[in-house]
Amino acid sequence: MEYLARFLIGGLAVSAFALLGDMLRPKTVAGLFGAAPSVALATLGIAVLQQGTGYAATEGYAMTWGAVALFVYSLVVCQLLVRFRWSALPATIAALVIWLLVGLGLHVLMGSSA
Repeated sequence: MEYLARFLIGGLAVSAFALLGDMLRPKTVAGLFGAAPSVALATLGIAVLQQGTGYAATEGYAMTWGAVALFVYSLVVCQLLVRFRWSALPATIAALVIWLLVGLGLHVLMGSSA
């Protein structure tokens, strides 16, 4: 039953975000709406159904902290590549440390309730 729920919720969410992405310009931005938001919504929907709203809230906070950490990671990678002229592999590996520190730091500082 869980797999059916994931399939239905994920399929509906992917379709909705794909439709939204199709309406956006430029098309390079539209791809952002293809997978990640729909998977997150499907996961939260299933968490609410199976574990309750408290658990889903905790999952939502974790997703938020992960998104902030990914944003910081992306900024660091861009700076290392463009400003400091690092090659891609060392820049991404070095930035992974930053991503981990930001993600864990937010988890420790903010906890599961903002």
